[in-house]
Amino acid sequence: MSNDRGILQGKVALVTGGASGIGRATALLFAREGAAVAVVDLDGRGAEAVAQAIVAAGGQAVAISADVSQPEDCARAVQETVTAFGGLDILFNNAGIVRRASVMESSVEDWDRVIAVNLRSVFLMSRAALPVMIARGGGAIVNTGSGWGLKGGRQAAAYCASKGAVVNLTRAMALDHGAQNIRVNCVCPGDTDTPMLRHEARQLGQPEERFLAEAAERPLGRIGTPEEIARAVLFLVSDAASFVTGAVLAVDGGGVAG
Repeated sequence: MSNDRGILQGKVALVTGGASGIGRATALLFAREGAAVAVVDLDGRGAEAVAQAIVAAGGQAVAISADVSQPEDCARAVQETVTAFGGLDILFNNAGIVRRASVMESSVEDWDRVIAVNLRSVFLMSRAALPVMIARGGGAIVNTGSGWGLKGGRQAAAYCASKGAVVNLTRAMALDHGAQNIRVNCVCPGDTDTPMLRHEARQLGQPEERFLAEAAERPLGRIGTPEEIARAVLFLVSDAASFVTGAVLAVDGGGVAG
C-alpha cells in the first residue's frame, strides 16, 4: 500500500470515523497514496482492523480508540498521531451518526448526541489539530457534511441541523485560517452504501431493499459507494486543490441539483 509516487507521499493524515464506511475507504485510499494514517474511531476494534490492513499492505497506520465528542479524547488522538508520525498535515472530520426523528419525536438525549458527534467533534478535533498544522506551515482539513446539510430532509431534524452547521463552520474556518496556509473544505455525500445508511432503514422500520431503492432516486439512478466519496476527499486534501478553500462539494449523484 505504500506508494513512493503517491500524491500524499510524506503526509500524515488523521481520519475520524475511520473504522467503517466512508472513513474506512478514505483511510485506505490515503494510505495507498503514500500518507501515514491515524485511524480514529469509538470502535477501537474496527479501527485496529483498518490500521492492520494498511500495515499488511506495506503502509503506515495506527489505530486510536476515541470518543471525538470529548475534548480530552480529541487532544489525545492528535498527540498520539504526532508521537507516531512526527506531525499532522491532513484532518478528515468524518465521524457521524444519524437519528431518524422529527423535532417532536426526538429525545433531548438523542438531539445532544447527534450534535456532539456530528458537529462538536469537528470543533474539538480541529482545535486540537490546528496548532500542529500551523507549526508545520499549513495543512488541509475536510469536514463531512451531507446533502441534508444543503437542503432539508424528513424525520432527521438533529442530523440536518448538525450537517447544516458543519457546512457553515467550514466556511468560517476557511476564513480564519487561510492566512496560515490551512485549507478547510466540506464534502457533502448523498446516500452512500454504508452501515449507517442501512441502520437508517432499521430506525424507520423499513425493509432495507426498499429503503435503498428509494435512496437511489436521483439523476444518476443509484446510491454512492464509500470509495467514490473517498476520491472526492482525496482531491480536496491534495495539491490538486491547492487554491480550493471554503468550498462545499456535493458528491451525491445529483441529489441536490434540483
